[in-house]
Amino acid sequence: MLVAKLLTVVCLFGAIAVMLARHSGHAAASAPVLPALKDAYRDCFLVGVAIDYAVAAGSDEVTARLVAHQFNCITPENAMKWWPIHPDDGRYDFTQADAVVAFAERGGMAVVGHTLLWHEMTPEWVFQGPDGEQASRELLLARLGEHIKTVVGRYRGRVRGWDVVNEAVADEGPDLLRDSPWRRIIGDDYVEQAFRFAAVADPSAEPYLNDYRLSDPAKRDKTVRLIRILQGRGIKVHAVGMQGHWNIQSPPLEEIEASIKAFAALGVKVNISELDMSLFTREQTDDRYRNGVPVEVLAKQAARYAAVFEIFRRHRDVIDRVTFWGPTDRHSWLNDHPVKGRTNHPLLFDRTGQAKPAFWAVVDPAAFLADPAHRALLASDVGAGPTGN
Repeated sequence: MLVAKLLTVVCLFGAIAVMLARHSGHAAASAPVLPALKDAYRDCFLVGVAIDYAVAAGSDEVTARLVAHQFNCITPENAMKWWPIHPDDGRYDFTQADAVVAFAERGGMAVVGHTLLWHEMTPEWVFQGPDGEQASRELLLARLGEHIKTVVGRYRGRVRGWDVVNEAVADEGPDLLRDSPWRRIIGDDYVEQAFRFAAVADPSAEPYLNDYRLSDPAKRDKTVRLIRILQGRGIKVHAVGMQGHWNIQSPPLEEIEASIKAFAALGVKVNISELDMSLFTREQTDDRYRNGVPVEVLAKQAARYAAVFEIFRRHRDVIDRVTFWGPTDRHSWLNDHPVKGRTNHPLLFDRTGQAKPAFWAVVDPAAFLADPAHRALLASDVGAGPTGN
């Protein structure tokens, strides 16, 4: 029994080594003609990426070229959030957002606005009255309406859709909505009000409800309830944004697919809006990959990416867009979250912009998983445990 298991492990890692060598050689030999993700999924959905101001402004030209070649949709990672775009009462700064929109338009790429209402990255003054005390419901609604009118209005006709409300659903407990200043001051109808303001500001833009951990059955059910409430009040939700901040061990693939089906049953589309695949589980707090990633861990990541893209392709009639949350591992927010300063490698391109095994797995997931050794990785415990064993 032990000998058989050891032989299986040897065969598995032999297949991984062959796969990595083949793809590394392919990438090096064909770098100028690397296949484009947007072409691989042209008949399925948009393939987008979140970028920062440096890429849009021209100070990161290597990444800009990679983005222009690979993707057909752009999300500003931070430039359109409240703090950067509306830092003070009566003062807007569109420098970064204008640059991102212009970059996308030069490349013929669609733009997704992110985000109009969020409980984070919102300045304190938004929730304060003239006396420094908590703002009234009327004042906060007026500020929200004015903010949405100004921001959405500036890009009217140029932005495909907006993450109107971000992360409103409560993670745990009986409450439908999370406890936030928006809810405490305005009340439970703040989500509805934001969607109404956005619809007036640009009726042609698609309105999205964006949230994380939507593969969790309890949070999925709450999100379904919220959408039904909004629909019952005449509010259009074009799509649910399933953020997709997943890792190489979880969530279960069947729960991801169950959520896509549940939202589709409501008559709304699905966006995989912030996709990455962390090498760490939630329980792991060390920095084991600072000096590199073992080949078997990269292969496990590739297999997980292939598996989720098989699901996405299967539901291409429902999915409008899949957006990666950053162009390369160097740009990922996961290098600083949830463990500050930790080195993560969650995307398809490494820190130098070279395609990783996960890239090739996404380009043709069916072919990748047709290899039994690759498919076996989905059930393996590679990268699991406190030490990664």
